[in-house]
Amino acid sequence: MSKTRQALEQYHDVHIDDDGALTFRHSEVPCAVQAMRLVEGLTLLSLTCVVAWDLPDEPRLAVSAAERSGQGLFGTLGVVHTERGMDVTLRYAFPADGLSPSALGTLLMLVVSTASQLRGELLSAAGSPPTTGGS
Repeated sequence: MSKTRQALEQYHDVHIDDDGALTFRHSEVPCAVQAMRLVEGLTLLSLTCVVAWDLPDEPRLAVSAAERSGQGLFGTLGVVHTERGMDVTLRYAFPADGLSPSALGTLLMLVVSTASQLRGELLSAAGSPPTTGGS
């Protein structure tokens, strides 16, 4: 994870959680990266971005998120319906062995910039002002 941390620190303030996950914010999108070594020479990184939370639980927003999901190259969108509305996440997992810190940073920023762009689109469609909190 040191190479991943080095890659992220080119762009963001990075925190290490008790479980070893790296956490950071890209604009208003909280993100976490976790590593899992599957076998010797194969480390999988998993990036999760919380795109939006507590959105109105309206079918048109869910459809908008689903349509947007099909357009993305990096990551899978998830929609969770809660008591307070709808939460949207973007997840991307990939093998990281062999990537330089520069290439790794570029790949991670492609994903998190997509999450930030999607957040803006969803908040605009929901008529919600951006918030800095979370559920």
